[in-house]
Amino acid sequence: MRFIFLRCIKFYQTQISPLLPKRCRFYPTCSQYAFKAIEKHGVIKGTIMGISRILRCQPFNKGGLDFVPDKFSLFRNKKSDKIGDEIINKNKKSSE
Repeated sequence: MRFIFLRCIKFYQTQISPLLPKRCRFYPTCSQYAFKAIEKHGVIKGTIMGISRILRCQPFNKGGLDFVPDKFSLFRNKKSDKIGDEIINKNKKSSE
């Protein structure tokens, strides 16, 4: 079952996504997030996490880094925010 879901995501990434404009507000993209979530948490929880992420990917959300958390969650990974802040601070220091 997991194999089928992952192959569907890969099909979307290689055949459909290149035809569409870039619009994901997050890194990694929503399809990459769903793929990793299914790999890490299984088909049911991973699919739910992927759908939750897609629902967050809209113009009223600032986006940014959001990696798959180690524990099942429907909300943004707070560790990703810390990593993003560290990267921004490093870039600011190096440009000064």
